[in-house]
Amino acid sequence: MFKPKRILLVLVVVFIGLQLVPYGRGHTNPPVVGEPQWASPRVRELAARACFDCHSNETKWPWYSHVAPMSWLVQRDVDEGREHLNFSTFATSGGDSDEAAELVSAGEMPPWFYLPLHSEARLSDAEKKELVDGFTAMFGGAGKEGAGEASEHESGEGH
Repeated sequence: MFKPKRILLVLVVVFIGLQLVPYGRGHTNPPVVGEPQWASPRVRELAARACFDCHSNETKWPWYSHVAPMSWLVQRDVDEGREHLNFSTFATSGGDSDEAAELVSAGEMPPWFYLPLHSEARLSDAEKKELVDGFTAMFGGAGKEGAGEASEHESGEGH
């Protein structure tokens, strides 16, 4: 038979051991070196609310981001988010800006699992439209063309 006290002790030891894993502790916010030319201050405000925790160097690291295994998930999401699109380094990297409007419009960003603990990132339909329209104005097309592909857009290609 199993013994509840022994199982609890094993779980506590495993949990403590997980805290020793170094991954998920790189909670850095490098300097902001160049944001995009925002369509409006409102678009930046909405992006800051809904996107900046994973897509900028202005991440707010909540308490649970310091506790494994959640710290691993948060670190992975921030690392991947910054890799795809980082508004803080936009001037030098650009990232996957061509997909930003499309992903917000489709409801894929912010991700569903982020919203329960970050209610401020939940956008109303009107706010989502403002953000999508702003991203479209900033990055071109309906979220399918990058800012650097304006010549294709103007020539009618890429639709």
